[in-house]
Parts: sequence; C-alpha cells; structure tokens
Amino acid sequence: MTSSTTKDQIESLLDVYQDLNRALDGLTFEAPVAHVYNPLKYAHRPARLYLEKYLAGPAERTLLLGMNPGPWGMAQTGVPFGEIEAVRDWLEIKAPVEQPDNMHPKRPIEGFDCTRSEVSGRRLWGYFAERFETASKFRNHFVIFNYCPLIFLEQSGRNRTPDKLSKDEREALYEICDRCLVAVLEILTIKKALGVGKFAEKCLKRVKNGVSTLHEVGSILHPSPASPAANRGWAEQVAPILERCIP
Repeated sequence: MTSSTTKDQIESLLDVYQDLNRALDGLTFEAPVAHVYNPLKYAHRPARLYLEKYLAGPAERTLLLGMNPGPWGMAQTGVPFGEIEAVRDWLEIKAPVEQPDNMHPKRPIEGFDCTRSEVSGRRLWGYFAERFETASKFRNHFVIFNYCPLIFLEQSGRNRTPDKLSKDEREALYEICDRCLVAVLEILTIKKALGVGKFAEKCLKRVKNGVSTLHEVGSILHPSPASPAANRGWAEQVAPILERCIP
C-alpha cells in the first residue's frame, strides 16, 4: 500500500468519524440511561492517532469488531478495547484526553492517568503483543474497530450495553452505526471480519450484503471477565481462529 493510499484512507475515515459524531449528537436516550459518553469527541487526540497508525492500513487484513467502549478502556483512551498500558506502551499512543459533558461521578474520565485496567482489553491486546513482535507487524494482519463509539451509563454507574436500550433507541442508533460500519469496511477493503462476541457478529451479518468487499463473517469469544468461558483460557480458545487469518 502506498503512502498516498494510506493518506486517502485517513481523510476518508476522518470524514466518516465527523459524520458519525454529527449523527450521534442528534440522538436522545431516556432512563435508565443517565449519562452518555462519546470518546471519539473528548478523546479525539488519541482516537485520531489510532486511526492514523492502526485503522488506516494495508489491504488483506481481518477486521475484529467490538461492541462499544468499556469504562476503563476506550472510554479513557479513545482506542477500541483501549486498556491503558497496552495503548501507551505497545501501541505507543498517548495524548491529552478532555472530559465529557455531564460526567458520572462514579465513572470519571482520567485519560492515561486512570489506574484501572480493562480486563477485556488486556486480554485482547495482550494476545497480539505475545503473537507479534511489534504493533506494526500486528497492523499488517488485523484491524480492530468498535461498532458503537458511545458508552451508556445508568444512574448507579452501571454500564448499559446498546442491545439493552429501548427498541426505538436501538433502531435509531443501529441505523447510524450500520452506516458507519459499512463505510469503514469499504474504505479499508475488508474481505474478512470477525465479531468479538455474538452481538458484533450479528452487526456484521446485517451489513454484509451492502459491502462489496466483504466475503466472510464469523466471530471469536468475547474476552470479558463476565464470560465464564472467557475465564477458562480465552487466548487458547481464540488462537486457532485468529491464526487462520494470518497468511
């Protein structure tokens, strides 16, 4: 891939992000959702660095699709599954992070100063750090993207995933996120995509016919500690699937 092609990808992806943020700004959410964060806005500096260094890139990569940010991962860093140590030390991304409007007191945004660790991100990025000598070699084979950039918090501070929103809220959100996903898949000329969990796989299957380049869709086990299966050797379970994605 030439540098000019990568530059074109970056410009196209930035346009997609701009359109996505504009569309998401028009949505409203009712109780039990009390707070909505969009790290693509308040963590736009590291989010852009990730886009430039790891989202844009060579063809023939497998895309791994997550659901939406976790409170100690992408919510803090703007990077999908963005466990702080992995983002800072392995991906070598660090930049100032602002704060969202109407921040929940139990879910503060501290950016790279946050001392909490997101288990899902630590497992996912940790696997690739062990598999590949450098992040640049990882970039030659995989790209990681989140279906929805928003994190939804209830008054208690509990995370509410997109699939638990009301029907009308889900439909409005999915329409926007589907459109963004199609654009990203097309820009990156993705032929194979894996959902990190079944929700993400369903999203990929829903848009597959609208993506000219996408031929194969599947899934891997989500690395969440809330999953009993993932707590029984997550890396060993997903390794055979991921290895088949590496020429």
